[in-house]
Amino acid sequence: LALFRRERGEVWRAIHPEPVVEQLSLSHAAGAVLGALDGRGASFFGDLVNATGLLRTEVEKGLGELVAWGLVVSDSFAGLRALLVPSERRKPIGRLRRRGRSAPFGVETAGRWSRTGRRTLLPEEQQAEAVAWMLLRRYGVVFRRLVERETVLVPWRDVLRVYRRLEARGEIRGGRFVGGFSGEQYALAEAVGTLRAVRREAAAGSLVAVSGADPLNLVGIIVPGEALPALAGNRVLYRDGVAVAVREGNQTRFLVEVGAEDMNRLQTALVRQRVAPLVRAYLGKR
Repeated sequence: LALFRRERGEVWRAIHPEPVVEQLSLSHAAGAVLGALDGRGASFFGDLVNATGLLRTEVEKGLGELVAWGLVVSDSFAGLRALLVPSERRKPIGRLRRRGRSAPFGVETAGRWSRTGRRTLLPEEQQAEAVAWMLLRRYGVVFRRLVERETVLVPWRDVLRVYRRLEARGEIRGGRFVGGFSGEQYALAEAVGTLRAVRREAAAGSLVAVSGADPLNLVGIIVPGEALPALAGNRVLYRDGVAVAVREGNQTRFLVEVGAEDMNRLQTALVRQRVAPLVRAYLGKR
């Protein structure tokens, strides 16, 4: 899943080539639903059932398959949520919900289903510039080692050309901002000032836990330690910006030496489901 501003959708969709339907091994139900959407346009769930002549459960499975391929989208998140809910908790199609036994939403309440918009072919240079700015806004300082885990990328050499051009125009800074890593480094001007300010701050013992799927999971990349898989269930705990503990599955691993008194406090902070204020403010703007 990817969340992005609507006005940036054209760029992100151009970076990911659209799958060729003829090359996919779609099931009969998925093919029938796709044909109905191509012929009728955006349709409600009931309309798809009538147009395909399939059982309602078959249409639901077909929609799930098409969503997985990125070929179909619904008007709201309700449809996606319904497809992600385990079958035993899913609201029975066409029946009333039993309190406490099923989710309060289903594919019938998802609004209309439609084909995803056709991708626009954008120049590779424009795609590279979009990715370059995205990385700068995400990290502040960018170098090759930092983005090794990023999957939504054009080739690094193309991003590097963009950074060199932006530095020549005075829009970003080039230099050696993070020690211990070779290669070119580029940064936003405000990020350089923030890094200098952080160095002057006294340690306050602030604890922030983030998901292993968060871009801030840099353990094993630029933070010492064994890499932590980028899974939503894993957790990383930072103290004053320094990674001190990780949780992988049910196992907790400390990255620094901690005393017996601190161990319980760090373990509690590691599993606490709390969003840091800065992250909450950022999400609110999105």
